[in-house]
Amino acid sequence: MDSCTWRWKPLSILLFGLSFFAAITLQLLTPAMALVRPVPQEIRGVWLTTNDTDVLIDRPKLHRAIDELAEFNFNTLYPVVWNGGYTFFDSGTARREGIQHFVRRGIQDYDILAELTTEAHAQGMSVIPWFEFGFMAPATSELATLHSSWLTQKQDGSRVDMSREGGDMVWLNPFRPEVQQFITNMLLELISRYDVDGVQFDDHFILPVNFGYDSYTRALYKEETDRDVPNDPHNPHWVKWRADKLTEFVKTLNADLKARRRNIVFSVAPNPYDFAYKGQLQDWLTWVRQGVVDELIVQIYRNNLGVFRQHLYTPSMREAQRTIPTAAGILTGLRNSPVPISLIEAKAQSARSAGMGMAFFFYESLWEDAPEPADTRQASFRDLFATPMQRAEYSAEVPAGALSE
Repeated sequence: MDSCTWRWKPLSILLFGLSFFAAITLQLLTPAMALVRPVPQEIRGVWLTTNDTDVLIDRPKLHRAIDELAEFNFNTLYPVVWNGGYTFFDSGTARREGIQHFVRRGIQDYDILAELTTEAHAQGMSVIPWFEFGFMAPATSELATLHSSWLTQKQDGSRVDMSREGGDMVWLNPFRPEVQQFITNMLLELISRYDVDGVQFDDHFILPVNFGYDSYTRALYKEETDRDVPNDPHNPHWVKWRADKLTEFVKTLNADLKARRRNIVFSVAPNPYDFAYKGQLQDWLTWVRQGVVDELIVQIYRNNLGVFRQHLYTPSMREAQRTIPTAAGILTGLRNSPVPISLIEAKAQSARSAGMGMAFFFYESLWEDAPEPADTRQASFRDLFATPMQRAEYSAEVPAGALSE
């Protein structure tokens, strides 16, 4: 052995040792690196209603529903709390306005929202109460009759909207300060009294395009634009002005809620954007852009699977999806309009393929009131949600200075 070989031998041993150490270290770190990868998230929600069902007001049925939904790895519940001009929680605001001198409680005399929230949280699910009626109220409700000055009207002076299911409806004027304060107070007392995770409005947190011809709104439009209200309810400037006024209220409402509870989720479940804006003055894409919405669930209640899929890829949906947790609202059936589980499965998989979550309307038609046997439909949901998954979370930053306005 010559001297050159002898000098290189220790170096070779050192290099081999370093390589071996690096390989072992990489193997040890690989699982740790995997642990810090983003955890998959997906909204898996369901709306719970009081229409044709007693699941919320009968404690055994409520507990069974929550147990089942947890078993099938749902992670978000949207229980109705504002419907027909009445609240489903103890509301001092409703009492002060004279519209509700009673408290809706469960058959076994329990606080419905408190019971549901406690049980759902124990099962790891979030609770986002759903203010279903928004600015809408039955024409004969105490809200409508005692506060008629709060109502808006169509161009012909009529106040009743006969196009709605469930009877004749009227619309609160979302531009009136009294109406805005009423809605704000209801939400603030709810998030102050109950340990809920958020609040949600849907496609009734709107003003139909043919409304807004009351004297208050006419005067306000004249004051701000120096124009008379157009006769055409679809006039682009008139549409935008009303939509912008609603957006202003959403910004203020969001700021008030965040000031009370910083991490409260402000969720909206509107119609697809084109109709929501042009037909309902609900400019939800601007709400997303301005950071006043934390979660978007678009109601894509279409029987045609191809049309459903098209709505998943509209520019407004894709833009929202890049900004906040976004989901497709999927209809699982109505009382007189059942939906086959095969179509529900196809829609859910399409939403997932588009990178979106899903929320189903409504609980009873998941598997209770359905065209197939309950165990058949449950098996489909078991396969769809085979493993637990956290709900997608996002909390929009309140614009600078908004809390002090």
